[in-house]
Amino acid sequence: MIGSKPTRWVLLALLVLAAAWMFADRRMLMVRLESFLGSGEPPPLLDARDEGPGVDWYDDYFIIQDLDNDTYAIGEPRYAQENFSYLIIGEQRALLFDAGPGVRDIRLVAESLTDKPITFLPSHLHYDHVGNTVSFERIALPDLDIIRERFDGESFSPSDRQHLGMYEGFSAPVWKVSEWLAVNADIELGGRRVKLLFTPGHTDDSVSLFDAINNVIFSGDYLYPGSLYAFLPNSSMGDYLATAEPLIDELPQDVIIYGAHRADAPGTPVLAYQDLVDLKDALIELRSGNLAGEGTWPQTFPVNDNLTLLAEPRWLQDWD
Repeated sequence: MIGSKPTRWVLLALLVLAAAWMFADRRMLMVRLESFLGSGEPPPLLDARDEGPGVDWYDDYFIIQDLDNDTYAIGEPRYAQENFSYLIIGEQRALLFDAGPGVRDIRLVAESLTDKPITFLPSHLHYDHVGNTVSFERIALPDLDIIRERFDGESFSPSDRQHLGMYEGFSAPVWKVSEWLAVNADIELGGRRVKLLFTPGHTDDSVSLFDAINNVIFSGDYLYPGSLYAFLPNSSMGDYLATAEPLIDELPQDVIIYGAHRADAPGTPVLAYQDLVDLKDALIELRSGNLAGEGTWPQTFPVNDNLTLLAEPRWLQDWD
């Protein structure tokens, strides 16, 4: 009966759980629950597919696409998230932007493409971008307070909240940091430079690289074809919008956007300036309550034919 003591205890327990989910770190609670219910291992490899002209297989796992004479996309099309990392080569050194999950050693691929010393820079600290067990001689990180606070003077390791490796059983790496990079400053590679942009939204530590001479931006997980993740522990809808508006002002309208994941084969994930504009417009409509989502958690919100946004229901979204 409703008034019985066991029923009251059950209701009280449900209320406590609901309060914890609402007011504690509910996103990390969901991550830990999903990882507990999952396999705790990387997913099985996908079958290899036809990657079309201009794409070469490095082995049975990695693909390489030559974007220009000194820029390469390195793809992992058999990994479930279909990651893409970018090797940007100057006259004096090369920059590897992202490193995948470390299912295979991307460093060997990068070294096969250049004899220049390679510096690794992650677009953000999620486990599918940092290489995990892959070792690098030189590692650069953006000079952000949320990253610096994890640096003990000798080494850096991302927190569980930044890394999320429990999804697939990856332990957070421990790095010796070679270089701290200032936001909005140029990274000199020798005869070539790229600008480091702070682009939070997907995470609060996300950065992108803008190559003004070649008119391309490497956008990491901020923008790529498919479903953008805006419901993770360090995601923010407000940051997504606050990033889109200055990017629209700064980037030329014919810019090429290379993302860190793709929705389908073949080749490198590419978007255009209009996709960025459409994302901004969708975010404004979503914030105002005029854009309806589908599903329960996360909900799927339409952006355009190339993009959707995965986010919490409107009443739980973070716009601060």
